[in-house]
Amino acid sequence: MNSQKILTEALQLKASEKFTIIESLLNSLDKPDQEINEVWNIEAEKRLLAYREGKIKGVAMEDIFIDPL
Repeated sequence: MNSQKILTEALQLKASEKFTIIESLLNSLDKPDQEINEVWNIEAEKRLLAYREGKIKGVAMEDIFIDPL
């Protein structure tokens, strides 16, 4: 079954059935990539260690988030 046929049939469903399908599809897209998470976890640990050892300095929140007013 191709995507156009699925869409045509889905559009004929009741609103609650459409919601169930939409929610399921969105949830299927929102899966974290474990490989990317692991790379970022390692990087975060390296940065935290470097900060604690005084190799890098932090930046004040006020310097990052500028009040637009």
